[in-house]
Amino acid sequence: MRIRSFQGLVPAPGQEKAVAAVPYDVVNRAESAALAAGNPASLLHVDRAEIDLPDDVDPYDGAVYAKALENFQALQQAGVLVREKGPCVYLYRQTMGGHAQTGLVALCHVDDYRDDIIRKHEKTRKVKEDDRTRLVDVLGANTGPIFLTYRDVPAVDALVADALKAAPACDFVADDGVGHALWRIEGGGPLVEAFREVPLAYVADGHHRSASAYRVAAERRAANPAHTGDEDYNWFLCVLFPGSQLMILPYNRVVADLNGLTKETFVEAILAAGFAVSECDCPSPSAPGEVRMYLDGKWFAVGWQPDPNADPVGALDVSVLQDRLLGPVLGIDDPRTSERVDFIGGIRGTPELEKRVDSGRAAVAFSMYPVTVEQLMAIADAGQIMAPKSTWFEPKLRSGLFIHTF
Repeated sequence: MRIRSFQGLVPAPGQEKAVAAVPYDVVNRAESAALAAGNPASLLHVDRAEIDLPDDVDPYDGAVYAKALENFQALQQAGVLVREKGPCVYLYRQTMGGHAQTGLVALCHVDDYRDDIIRKHEKTRKVKEDDRTRLVDVLGANTGPIFLTYRDVPAVDALVADALKAAPACDFVADDGVGHALWRIEGGGPLVEAFREVPLAYVADGHHRSASAYRVAAERRAANPAHTGDEDYNWFLCVLFPGSQLMILPYNRVVADLNGLTKETFVEAILAAGFAVSECDCPSPSAPGEVRMYLDGKWFAVGWQPDPNADPVGALDVSVLQDRLLGPVLGIDDPRTSERVDFIGGIRGTPELEKRVDSGRAAVAFSMYPVTVEQLMAIADAGQIMAPKSTWFEPKLRSGLFIHTF
């Protein structure tokens, strides 16, 4: 696949921690405002510019995009964001607890996205895609990188390992305890060439941002009679991680009620649906093919025999739980729209599940085994769509550490 270096915007030395912001879609308006409070350098003033407008302004109002552009330009004029002296690629290492992962920051081509060289596994919501398309177009920039993964390539691994021997250009620990370090590689030639050996990449996180980048490129192509395919708008900002380094956490479920069943008849219905149920002490499953259920102050192991004929999506634990238990037993017909089910990212742990049930805000909770990177790739290779709320990647990429403009 094609990647290239870019002469982007980066935080001025010493401003990296202040600028770096969590992805726009993992925080709501109030949380964004709280994180950016007292910090005018935070890129949340660009990615979530509604925090600088009255609360009654709709987040999709034109005033929000105008404010985002105003704030983006102000960061440049104040010298908070500065232009690199020449084209670069970067290595971006994140450290969370005992886990570390290092990705290559570069530009990918929208034609590779179109031609399924960059593969997808998730549907996008039109309102969210429209929002990011409008923001990218107004700014003329990709402020938030797309999180891509690929199957490990030894030649790329060797070049990365060699580059990491140098001191990083910046290294800081964010307030949430996650470490972020960057290595600047001017030109990036050897890594760009080595990446030609990577046949495919996969969107791990950032389906709306990648779809928006493609839409902006298509609109600008249509408006440019002299289009060649080499213009900067044909490229979008990505961080590419080898699959072996990634950590996927489970996406757990809580359900508000038992669909009219008592606790006893609910367990009977689960048994009748072909599941094995037994009390257990461990709240997290140790392998695929079972979930843990929290009900009435107790944890249960809920297991099943795998279907040897299941396709990659049907074989997922989240699919089995939905198709054989949440749907037929608890009446959760569409988990995308049902207000009776909620999804809890694995970063919050199983105590959050116990808290929801013990407080009465939920009747039952399910602790999942995480989807693997290979399962994600197999689903994308098959042209299928992942079950909703299947993967929770940690740590999250920070926005603002490198920005591609066009």
